[in-house]
Amino acid sequence: MLENAKIDYEKTVLIGVITKGQDEEKSKEYLDELEFLTYTAGGEVAKRFVQKMEKPNPKTFLGTGKMEEVLNFVEDNDIGVAIFDDELTPAQQKNIEKILRCKIIDRTNLILDIFAQRAQTSYARTQVELAQYQYLLPRLTGLWTHLERQRGGIGMRGPGETEIETDRRIVRDRIALLKKKIKTIDKQMAVQRGNRGALIRVALVGYTNVGKSTLMNVISKSEVFAENKLFATLDTTVRKVVIKNLPFLMSDTVGFIRKLPTQLVESFKSTLDEVREADLLLHVVDISHPSFEEHIASVNLILDEIKCADKPVLMVFNKIDAYVPEHIDEDDLETPKTKAHYTLKEWKKTWMNAVKGEALFISALEKVNLEEFKSAVYSRVREYHITRFPYNRFLYPEYTEE
Repeated sequence: MLENAKIDYEKTVLIGVITKGQDEEKSKEYLDELEFLTYTAGGEVAKRFVQKMEKPNPKTFLGTGKMEEVLNFVEDNDIGVAIFDDELTPAQQKNIEKILRCKIIDRTNLILDIFAQRAQTSYARTQVELAQYQYLLPRLTGLWTHLERQRGGIGMRGPGETEIETDRRIVRDRIALLKKKIKTIDKQMAVQRGNRGALIRVALVGYTNVGKSTLMNVISKSEVFAENKLFATLDTTVRKVVIKNLPFLMSDTVGFIRKLPTQLVESFKSTLDEVREADLLLHVVDISHPSFEEHIASVNLILDEIKCADKPVLMVFNKIDAYVPEHIDEDDLETPKTKAHYTLKEWKKTWMNAVKGEALFISALEKVNLEEFKSAVYSRVREYHITRFPYNRFLYPEYTEE
């Protein structure tokens, strides 16, 4: 047993652009997230390259001068992977690879790669494989010579690593086969959901790494895998939870992320059905993250895509123990006070006050305000329960209105 086995991280560079609609601060946040994705996938970032331009170069994404700068660094520092923060077109990927002569990964491929690592069950692996093939299909031309040269590591898991001879027809056949397999499993899972009876269903949703699995473990006293990496949970976990003798089902779903690949949204349809069929969504937010408002917007966008935007939602602001507002000197009259300086008390007076008192502030890790959380969930579940089982008012007094 190798107890202290050293992890070999691949040396990478990150590449992004600053366009007219995006400032430098926002670009830094996006690359911070890309670096966390890279770390999760098993990469070590040696340097970031950012270029200001109206729009990415249609041939090489970056301009000629900046591409030369990247090439020099890649060659001088033995860089194995260049990771781009936007999805590259097949032509861009091919052209860049010819110039840099290393593995070229875009954001979509990186996320797919992490999903490939994280998939534990046969169903999750099938879903990820389908998404990978759908991403791969338009990129087949000229890809195999690259794959012969570079094996293993980030972006090289799943289809393509051993099937150098694959052509479009075989890939299309494989996609059709995987879709058929997923359709069969979807039907089985729909039956399983139907067999759970008429219990009220509550689904945890939110950006990746906001603490959904930790909250699930605390509330349901279960052992759902949780760690400080992106997409720690891929397979939906459903647990029966009882609060004040009122039973309901709680599901922990896959985390969302900015620019979640459309291939994943499609192939993870059944996983997302847990969200579609839920009576109540608990939108968990990491309030300690500087971009948590943008994360909320990203999650809402995906909820809209899967036609769940109008579902009842309870906002749960997690990690209040880690929230630290930026310090501002009271005597400093020149520095304008921004949201970064807000205390939790001040945040509660903003738009959070307009969500009908349905904003909860907790720390799942430190078990802060969990009784308040349980009480709020209980009240909402009881409302749905009384509507679905009106006769329980007489059988179970604890379900009746006060």
